[in-house]
Amino acid sequence: MGSGKVRKFAALSLGVFDSAPVGVMVTAGPDHRLVYTNDAYQKIVGERRIGAPVREAFSDLRQEGYFVLLDQVLATGESLIMREIPFELGDYDPLGRERYSTVSMSKISIGDEEGLILVTMDVTAQVESAADSVAEGRRRFLQRYQSLLQLESQGVWVTGQAGEVIEPSLGWQRLTGQSWEEHRGNGWLDAVHPDDRERAGERWARVVEQLDRLDEVFRVKTSEGPYRHIRVRAVPVVEGREVIEWVGTITDVEQEWREERHRELLDRAAAVTADLASLDEVLAALVDVIVPTVSDGCGIYVLPEFEDESIPTPFVAQRLVSIVRENDDPPTPGPQPFDQDCDFVTAIRTRRPVHRVFSPGEPPPGAVPPGAEAWFGTARGNSLALVPVVVDGVVAAVVHAAVCGDREPLSEADVDLLGRMLDHAHTHLSNAMRFQRTQRIALALQNYLLPDPPRVPGLEITARYRPSATAAEIGGDWYDSFRLPDGSAVLTVGDVAGHDLAAAVTMSQLRNMLRGLAMDRREPPGDILRRLNIATESLYPDGTATCVLARLNGPLGGGWRLEYAVAGHPPPLLVTPGGEARYLEDGLSPLLGITSDRPRDSATATLPPHSTLLLYTDGLVEVPGEHLDEGLERLRRCGACLADAPLDEFCDKVLTRLSMARTDDIAMIAVRLPGA
Repeated sequence: MGSGKVRKFAALSLGVFDSAPVGVMVTAGPDHRLVYTNDAYQKIVGERRIGAPVREAFSDLRQEGYFVLLDQVLATGESLIMREIPFELGDYDPLGRERYSTVSMSKISIGDEEGLILVTMDVTAQVESAADSVAEGRRRFLQRYQSLLQLESQGVWVTGQAGEVIEPSLGWQRLTGQSWEEHRGNGWLDAVHPDDRERAGERWARVVEQLDRLDEVFRVKTSEGPYRHIRVRAVPVVEGREVIEWVGTITDVEQEWREERHRELLDRAAAVTADLASLDEVLAALVDVIVPTVSDGCGIYVLPEFEDESIPTPFVAQRLVSIVRENDDPPTPGPQPFDQDCDFVTAIRTRRPVHRVFSPGEPPPGAVPPGAEAWFGTARGNSLALVPVVVDGVVAAVVHAAVCGDREPLSEADVDLLGRMLDHAHTHLSNAMRFQRTQRIALALQNYLLPDPPRVPGLEITARYRPSATAAEIGGDWYDSFRLPDGSAVLTVGDVAGHDLAAAVTMSQLRNMLRGLAMDRREPPGDILRRLNIATESLYPDGTATCVLARLNGPLGGGWRLEYAVAGHPPPLLVTPGGEARYLEDGLSPLLGITSDRPRDSATATLPPHSTLLLYTDGLVEVPGEHLDEGLERLRRCGACLADAPLDEFCDKVLTRLSMARTDDIAMIAVRLPGA
């Protein structure tokens, strides 16, 4: 193969080939209309209808793949020679035997049209004169070569015994723009995408070593710039029992690959979000699909609810989740302020994606969301997309996806795919949004029902409430703290069975009743719980509850004195300033609502200075499928590690480290005693 000069012929001058000893055929136009054949050519292939397109004139040619080569030569102007190729022409076979020819094709100009001239020599006799073993090997090779040409391929390539490219491939050169000097040997690997290069090289080496067949898809850089997916196939050529070379084809499968990839990702996006209720979890699951299949990094920002669809600026959006492909630290989740003149706000206003492609590490002003600039510069982002997530007619979130470094930038097709993935998960996103709104209302009501801790001289008191991640309704967990007329402080925490409005109403009534009983008379906590149990059985005959009631007196000469009683509830945790943590396990009695009027035990304990007492509900320590003792031991160790932390930090870190499952509400109240 090589570049050939395009010759010009007048229609009348073709007669010079009439007496040529080799077959000559001339075609014109993109459909290769047959305009001339000489006598020698007609003796090889028979008479063919002048004026007919070559595919019609040679409709009996069984090797249809040869027609593709005519298109290639006409399009590229590159001449082509095929030696000793087999051909079959229906019933026309004057010699009555398997036939072979050597054909050269060149581009020519015929008047005002472009066309081809084909010079053909019948070499059947030469092929048959070879030794039987060589002829058999040749036939096998030609049969495989012929089969490969039947494929819808863009090119054919040949390698030596060890797998190195030994002949120029017009198809490969046209696809990748590599010259013969560049792709010979193993140079073809330089055109393969960096992410696929190692796999392609190892796979080809293994095929050659194991004498296997190759059928692999990978990306190559095209002469036009972008990478495209190609299918590479190859088979060994055997003479005797020895592989003498390999022959293969390349086929552009970019469109098929994209369609299959889109189907797979859309199905995955719907599947991973199907059983999730929390909006946080649904969006995080979508990001896990997006990275790394579509982008190198992705963040999702949850928007505030805008009144009347107006967008005040600046406004604050919550970066909910942020995942990156490489080991770089992703942008930190949390609130981020946005000004009016940025692509983020444009995506919200227009409800359409914003797509940017630029030099690595050099995004235009306003393109990168606040808080992600440092990561974007370090990772050398080269493109980004901001895709609005529209749920039930409202822009609920914005997806920020980016590709970095030397990787192929995000394309319009990628941005469209992101939008389709979000649309595919719309039902699950909609359910999650409704769940989030309901949960937010329930949390506001719950916080309204739960009072702020009182101010008690010398004591720090802090309370926390965290709702279940899987339940949208208000629950039955409570905490309370108040001062008695004698100056002592009362702490209580409890849990009414159930997780609905009825449980919340019962919780509120029991909490208020317990406060009244504790104020009514000075008596041990167990006696107060006995009276509360009587009321529970009378007012809520089908309801049960657990409770811890503690009264703190002091300071006394030996420290603070604690009186407490536990009704079917996890025990209080005492953490000393030296890092020792233990449970107060006395004063136990059954839960409220299932026993008759019977005495309930109380217990006392002396609390050392600067120690911390923690009361909590079982949501903090219970994990489905795990024994409660494991959760209690986990809390004890955590409390010991946080012994010297400020009380607010103590409570926050206990919640962060222990509320892993979040399948139940958590209420807790902690008190820190003063130092000696």
